[in-house]
Amino acid sequence: MSCVGKAAGLRPPGEALSYKLVEDELALLDKSINEFWNKFKGNVSDISCQMVGLRDTYKDINKAFAEKLSVKLKEEERMIQILLEYQNQISRQNKLIQEKKDNLLKLIVEVKSKKQEMEVLTANVQDLKEEYARKKETINTAKKASEERLKRLQKSVDVYKDRLGLEIRKIYGDKLQFIFTNIDPKHPDSPFMFSLHLNEARDYEVSDSAPHLECLSEFQENVRKTKNFSAFLANVRKAFSTMAYN
Repeated sequence: MSCVGKAAGLRPPGEALSYKLVEDELALLDKSINEFWNKFKGNVSDISCQMVGLRDTYKDINKAFAEKLSVKLKEEERMIQILLEYQNQISRQNKLIQEKKDNLLKLIVEVKSKKQEMEVLTANVQDLKEEYARKKETINTAKKASEERLKRLQKSVDVYKDRLGLEIRKIYGDKLQFIFTNIDPKHPDSPFMFSLHLNEARDYEVSDSAPHLECLSEFQENVRKTKNFSAFLANVRKAFSTMAYN
């Protein structure tokens, strides 16, 4: 018999029953505590498993989100690079367009300048044409006048050649050489001559007389004033005759 039994055997019956009830309550309490503890441990284990599952799920979600976020960031970076490259292309295109625009404006200015130069050149050409036409008309008029003079001179030549022994030759420098003969009775074939041409002013220019006549310049001034060439030739022949007789 245990000590408790011994003690219980020694206690009174009412006290032993009361002690028995306490032991039963204690045992029931201990059982309840054990059941609660086991249930608590089970709940804790379930909660722990749930927490681990939630943690793993969170890790998986976080990993998936991180991967999606990384992909999204890479896509955004690629889009930003594409956008920057597109902006650079637009900038280069705008620069090329501006250069072409500037070149076109320069070309327009050059064309306008060339057009103005062409207009001025055309006006100058027209002026030159008109000036040429005027000079040509003047030259033609002077040529006609010279031809008329030459015709008159030729008529005079024919007359003086028959009557006065005058011969006219064309020599260098567009000059006419007048040669008189039958002046010196002792030497009728001896030549007395002078040269004549028209200067830029279309006036008579007398030179190269042989023998030399001092009065030849005076005769030249008279023929320029009177335009009477027959009188001029007569005066020159008379001067040569006077020289021959003296």
